[in-house]
Amino acid sequence: MPLIPQVARELEAIVGREHVLTSPQALLVYGYDATYRTGQPAAVVLPGTAAQVAQVMALLHHFRVPVTPRGAATGLSGGSVPDDSVALSLTRMRRIIEIDERNMLAVVEPGVVTQDLQRAALARGLFYPPDPASARVSTIGGNIAENAGGPRCLKYGVTRDYVLGLDVVLADGRVLKTGGRTVKNVTGYDLTRLMVGSEGTLGVVTKAVLRLIPKPEASVTVMAVFPRLDDAAALVPAVVAKGITPSSLELMDQLALRVVENYLHAGLPVEAEAVLLTEVDGFSESVGRQAEIVAGLCRTGGASEVRVARDAAEADELWRARRAVSTALTQVKPLKVGEDVVVPVSRIPEMIRGLQFLRERFGLTMAVFGHAGDGNLHPNFVADPRDPAEMARVEEALHEVARLALSLDGTLSGEHGIGSSKAPYLEMEVGSVGLEVMRAIKAALDPAGILNPGKMRLDQ
Repeated sequence: MPLIPQVARELEAIVGREHVLTSPQALLVYGYDATYRTGQPAAVVLPGTAAQVAQVMALLHHFRVPVTPRGAATGLSGGSVPDDSVALSLTRMRRIIEIDERNMLAVVEPGVVTQDLQRAALARGLFYPPDPASARVSTIGGNIAENAGGPRCLKYGVTRDYVLGLDVVLADGRVLKTGGRTVKNVTGYDLTRLMVGSEGTLGVVTKAVLRLIPKPEASVTVMAVFPRLDDAAALVPAVVAKGITPSSLELMDQLALRVVENYLHAGLPVEAEAVLLTEVDGFSESVGRQAEIVAGLCRTGGASEVRVARDAAEADELWRARRAVSTALTQVKPLKVGEDVVVPVSRIPEMIRGLQFLRERFGLTMAVFGHAGDGNLHPNFVADPRDPAEMARVEEALHEVARLALSLDGTLSGEHGIGSSKAPYLEMEVGSVGLEVMRAIKAALDPAGILNPGKMRLDQ
């Protein structure tokens, strides 16, 4: 539904006419994310300052116009897909306001690209660990909204572990300041963590204070090739139990290897059922020994080949292959439906066997890869959206993947969020009381229900 003329005029007065988009082409561009779900925004608004965000929210709240905050639209749960709401894009707000070397923190706007922050920190000898696969294009605001993770979560944690404080514009335009510039802060409720992962349903982040850490002195990457997927899965808890905490421990199954090799021609072992890619980092004196231990465990655990990267360039090539999986999968069929579930590390073998069973049961093409070191797996189905029967099987399989993860003491999402794609399953995990509490929080902060309606089914 298009905006009423008065609202459109007032939005233009706040952000400038050129930053309010209503053409069919613009509405199409802002109507999707990295899933196959699409929507139709009523308009697109691109504020340039926090003050403008507050004015926009106050205006839209007054007229009860729903709003969907957006970053770079790399989300994988439908969380930033607008459906008859205003798409509030924060991508113009991309300043790195400060990097404080003495206190090891950064102050940024929500539109800062994740990799740009990482590079700016490295230039000062500091390190921002959260590393989603979309880091080259995803924004800090989006990472905060989804509590993004990535390969380094096993050792370093996820986005919420690096957020010290936030400026958040609430649904009615008021500005909430949470946390601060200190690592320790137990003053009142932890409103910072409440906002991280709330997927734009509670407020709009306009500034973030982020914790940085010292840059690791050295790193070594080990690739292990396994003729049997079961052996690769079983090795993951063995590495963790040995007392080594890799910065990354990633798994790719055979389909993932084949599509990436066809895409990059990187010399990957496509005959293998699985590959484990492990990175250890820290002081130069220790990383070599850690890599030796990992390599030894792989050899005794069934690996047919173990390769230790000789230098940073070779390591980068291996990690480029891992990052290319999602893109490469679209060579098989036009649509990739990415899943994101987590189980305890000891139950990874069971999860992978269960996924193989579901693949056969529903007759679908599925690749399994992900951050095996922390139990976070990404079973990805590839399908033809023009085939209704196949798409119906995909939807049924997604439901069974959720049930499988929960039956193994796991969780529905480790880093992609709930959005609209997993909203039907949310109560399966949190229960009726948990859902009631979430809805009560939503109602307290957004009583008019204008912020990201339909996501996580919190406004029902």
